[in-house]
Amino acid sequence: MSDKPLVVVESPTKVRTIKKYLGNDYNVAATVGHIKDLPPKKIGIDIEKAFKPCYQTIPGKQKVISALKKAAGQTEEIYLAPDPDREGEAIAWHAAEVLKKKGRKFHRVLFHELTKKAIQKAMAAPDDLNKYKYEAQQARRILDRLVGYQISPLLWRKVKGGLSAGRVQSVAVRIICERERAIQKFESQEYWSITAHLQSAGAQVFEAKLAKIDGEKAHIPNETAAMEIVESLKGKKFSVSKAVKKTIRRNPQPPFITSKLQQESIRKLRFSAKKTMVIAQQLYEGIDLGPGEPVGLITYMRTDSTRISDEAANEALSLVRETFGNDYAMDKPRFFKNKKKVQDAHEAIRPTSVFNTPEKLENHLTKDQMALYRLIWQRFVASQMRQALINQNTVTISADKYAFNASGSSVKFPGFMALYQTVDEQAESKRKQQRLPDLEQADILDLNQIAPKQHFTQPPPRFSEASLVKELEENGIGRPSTYAAILSTIQEKGYVSLAKGSFHPSELGFIVNDLLVTNFPEILDVEFTAKMEDNLDRVETADIEAFNILQTFYGPFSEKLEAAEDAMLSVKGVGIETSLTCPQCNQNRLHIKMGKNGHFLACNGYPECTYSRDYQRDEKGHIHPIEPNHEAATDKFCPKCNQPMVIKRGKYGEFLACSGFPDCKHTESINNNGSATGIGMSCPETGCKGQVLEKRSKRGKIFYGCSQYPDCSFASWDKPIAESCPICEASFLVEKNTKRKGNFIACLNRDCGFQKDI
Repeated sequence: MSDKPLVVVESPTKVRTIKKYLGNDYNVAATVGHIKDLPPKKIGIDIEKAFKPCYQTIPGKQKVISALKKAAGQTEEIYLAPDPDREGEAIAWHAAEVLKKKGRKFHRVLFHELTKKAIQKAMAAPDDLNKYKYEAQQARRILDRLVGYQISPLLWRKVKGGLSAGRVQSVAVRIICERERAIQKFESQEYWSITAHLQSAGAQVFEAKLAKIDGEKAHIPNETAAMEIVESLKGKKFSVSKAVKKTIRRNPQPPFITSKLQQESIRKLRFSAKKTMVIAQQLYEGIDLGPGEPVGLITYMRTDSTRISDEAANEALSLVRETFGNDYAMDKPRFFKNKKKVQDAHEAIRPTSVFNTPEKLENHLTKDQMALYRLIWQRFVASQMRQALINQNTVTISADKYAFNASGSSVKFPGFMALYQTVDEQAESKRKQQRLPDLEQADILDLNQIAPKQHFTQPPPRFSEASLVKELEENGIGRPSTYAAILSTIQEKGYVSLAKGSFHPSELGFIVNDLLVTNFPEILDVEFTAKMEDNLDRVETADIEAFNILQTFYGPFSEKLEAAEDAMLSVKGVGIETSLTCPQCNQNRLHIKMGKNGHFLACNGYPECTYSRDYQRDEKGHIHPIEPNHEAATDKFCPKCNQPMVIKRGKYGEFLACSGFPDCKHTESINNNGSATGIGMSCPETGCKGQVLEKRSKRGKIFYGCSQYPDCSFASWDKPIAESCPICEASFLVEKNTKRKGNFIACLNRDCGFQKDI
């Protein structure tokens, strides 16, 4: 039995990296995530005993625990080194519980980056387990259980089996539903703009927009008003009434925090929040830069602090001087202030060494890893570069009672912009910025053209992944480490879908949201949820006890829960009343009801009146029954004869069919009840332009094949995923499910063997 000190981490990938720097003086073993959790099939909280959680060993983790005990052997020193956050603290506490032994000492070490210097520094100054951080994590889990495991069964009885309600996820769904209803209610208004094309003697033509009429903001409601102004301007003298020239100083953005990394990665790289965090975890845990040389390339990726170390800032300054020259380097490091209520446990997300340039790592990273690393590296280095200087000219031009504004800009000195710009800064740079001639007050201008233009006000935009993360962050909903999970969960539950980059609530999402908002207004309240997040932070800083939060929350919640048993509308039974009168009996209202095949419209006079229909909503949210034999056009074309596909309805619901029927009988399923459903992935075969479809064999077994069959023979029993293998770089991975391992992702290359849990 070994008596060497044991270092316990949560990830097998970390084991390799840490072993390299600690050598043979320590044993290193992994918990492979959490080893204990609340039971999956019951609430697992003893409410009567001060909300005591009832943990159990996660199925399949007994072998991991045995391996940990074997690795510990007879050692008296155990260093607990899971991730430096609340979840990592919980893993550390549970590992200490299973490894507890008389005379054995436990130390908590926090690896904020996996480099030799950081690891050795952390090992040299270990700390105690953090009771308050663990209690904050535990309080969150208890709150989520109290809500989810007590509201969800209510939804099963009132709406549909298998539904779930999450304390934070439900608020995110509400935000999306409310935005959709704002869009539905929006009434577009017409307005016009008027642009003057002007020229000073011998100079280029420039544009100026009408801004004021008689000193008041110009409001042009329609074409008639616009044409009156155009007519009134004929023959008027245009002269410069005011000219302002100034240089704008633009500072670089601070290094990334988790939420900003997700937002920028979504917008710039088209990565999902979840994918961003998976790749960031890989970069943090260690990448092989040579045989047996794993190196952590970035600092810990779950942080809301913009703090950076003096050493890292000076290293970046040194690189800027070497690469860009002294003109681009600051005289001294630039540091950024954190916002209030920020947890300052970690630095911002930055490279562990700026001298690991993207070019240097090009042959060691996958395409996606390189894209994210380059983003992090550039943002951090740019934060230590000089300001950009932008020349900005604005002029006001008078013509009788009308005032026009014109502006122009040019880059005087690019500064940090020579290396990095945000998506918004890039968009501004690409926007055509006109150069104004050198104008002075009282200059007379020639009018070349007056251009009136019609516009319409636009509804508020739907949330993208990036803007939803921003909304959650600004409202204090969840924490940076939870955003990716929130966005994934609300889609997996079928409450919202992500189409063309925007979130759309489903009908089920609307139904569940409305029931929860009506019956649990506080749980679904944005401010209440944000306050709860603040309270959890206060538990971590020992400002408040977890029990007080739980007790204060549970009293009113249990009363609402009891009332909802009777008060919550049953969509299975009575249903949700609409404004539509039944067209069959012309007496009763139509209600939205829920059946085993989903939601539908039915007459409230049932069983006397048996009218029922599927329905759809138009862009204003109005309900329209779908009559039998309904066909709707689509933008898809038949892969066999290239004629348009239409949506038809059969006894199993909607499906896609070729409009060339009966000459062409090609069909595709929309709702998994037919022969072929698109999974949103291009065929991985080289040169093939088909799409991967979910199909059913003659015996009813699901498999995945190319839409170009028989021209393309690609097929797989496992569901393909459009994600390259991080080890062998195979073009796709697959989802697998076995009794022993459950759901996991794997590479089909037998020589590779890559696998990871879902």
